[in-house]
Amino acid sequence: MNSYFLADKLHNDGNLTDNEFLKILYETDSKFNDYLAELARKKRENYYGKDVYVRGLIEFTNYCKNNCYYCGIRRGNKNARRYRLTKEEILSCVRMGHGLGFRTFVLQGGEDPYFTDEILTDIVKSVKNLCPDSAVTLSVGEREFESYEKLFKAGADRYLLRHETADADHYAMLHPADMDFYNRIKCLKNLKQIGYQVGAGMMIGSPFQTKEHLLKDIRFLQELKPEMVGIGPFIPHRDTDFKAKAAGALSDVLKLLSITRLILPACLLPATTALGTIHPKGREMGILAGANVVMPNLSPKGVRGKYLLYDNKICTGDEAAECVNCMKNRMANIGYNVVVSRGDYFGWGKNVTIHG
Repeated sequence: MNSYFLADKLHNDGNLTDNEFLKILYETDSKFNDYLAELARKKRENYYGKDVYVRGLIEFTNYCKNNCYYCGIRRGNKNARRYRLTKEEILSCVRMGHGLGFRTFVLQGGEDPYFTDEILTDIVKSVKNLCPDSAVTLSVGEREFESYEKLFKAGADRYLLRHETADADHYAMLHPADMDFYNRIKCLKNLKQIGYQVGAGMMIGSPFQTKEHLLKDIRFLQELKPEMVGIGPFIPHRDTDFKAKAAGALSDVLKLLSITRLILPACLLPATTALGTIHPKGREMGILAGANVVMPNLSPKGVRGKYLLYDNKICTGDEAAECVNCMKNRMANIGYNVVVSRGDYFGWGKNVTIHG
């Protein structure tokens, strides 16, 4: 059974056997990736047409209590230049972003104990009061059920928590012993239970990763059914244990984006900044592989160069307006349209029709 037949089967059925998935994961023919991307584009256009949703990314703290072996803002990195944005600085970013057409704001940071439930719920409420037509996405790591619930009641709409890998042994190779794989999975399930639009996701090409690990990721995504999936390449950071490891391959990231679109056809799928870091046209290639979200940076210029999860991150010196215009032009050049919209998960709270 050849890989092209399996791609068609995946497009039609949304699933394959384990052995069939492994066959396409091991496939090295670049033309096969192009074919898979074509099928993924058709699938996403059934749900979202040619629209690309933009999220305004606000990286509001690079303090983190964790010591993940791959991350540049890990607790043990003494070279990291730490910062926290004030509530007023965050709201200033939101105000500017709203004027530029953003209708989703992603508040992302390390697991910073300073941002208690009281402080963070106040920030979320303030953003929603300032821009009631906009969605708030949080990406602040593992918290207790009650904390997630308070933030949801305060107005948070979505939550991003990449699972990183769906294999417990592999997770232990990437994280210190005080971080628990099963707690991370529990957090994702708690978020679903509360009612968030939930984002999971993984690094492609992370140290010690195998194709069998990626198969487990696929099965986990099928089980969890997240509304969003963040997939990007592993990129080493000079101040981590994995500084000498190779970055994830562009072709593998694009393949996983396409597979994810075909197994979760309505998901919100970003073409990440990391993808743009490993290739000048990486984000465009991500959209053409089935993604439908991009995330320009709204953080103040003075702190962007401090929020470095990996080396050589792009767009740390541009003004926000420049980032937006650049993204609009990049998307238009490949036939897609950046739209002013909250960009919710397809059919979220509505009765809708799938096209095609």
